[in-house]
Amino acid sequence: MKTRSSINTIFIDIGGVLLTNGWDRGSRRRAIDLFKLDPEETEERHHLTFDTYEVGKITLDEYLDRVVFYKVRHFTRNSFRQFMYDQSKPHPEMLALVKQLKIKYGLKIAVLSNEGRELAEYRIKQFKMNAFVDFFIVSSFVHFRKPDADIFRIALDTAQSSPEQTLYIEDRAMFVQVAEELGIQGLRHIDYKSTCTALKKLGFK
Repeated sequence: MKTRSSINTIFIDIGGVLLTNGWDRGSRRRAIDLFKLDPEETEERHHLTFDTYEVGKITLDEYLDRVVFYKVRHFTRNSFRQFMYDQSKPHPEMLALVKQLKIKYGLKIAVLSNEGRELAEYRIKQFKMNAFVDFFIVSSFVHFRKPDADIFRIALDTAQSSPEQTLYIEDRAMFVQVAEELGIQGLRHIDYKSTCTALKKLGFK
């Protein structure tokens, strides 16, 4: 097992770790109910379009054109966009934990996330992540998305950290596995308590 001194960089996901997911199935279900959308058609259009949005090939407005506003609606684009933004909620304990680790151990902190540009920029600003994150490797910024291993390689190059010196905290098991295949140490986030326990085993107290 690695000692604390071998880790100088933490890569961390946003959705499901630091914040709630930005636009997941639950959020879409609430939108479908509130805005009286057709469930099957909305989900089909979402799945055909969202990967393209997350990788930065289309804007949020273009996503909405394809998924929601392909026909006349009784609500405005701005009201729907604001609803999307409002789905983002913080996990305060995890935000505080990462801030404490950075201050106490002098770690580099990098976000490594699959998110569309407008949603990512809103979440970064709204939850003041610039205050403790050194850089953001977001799928819509770099045009790669997890589980593509290249997004991890870009993050390592940007951090100038070796895989052995890097810890990746993520809630999805597959993405942790991809990171580990590159030699990055993975920590699957289940909840705050279990993540704290895992960090203590690495020497972070």
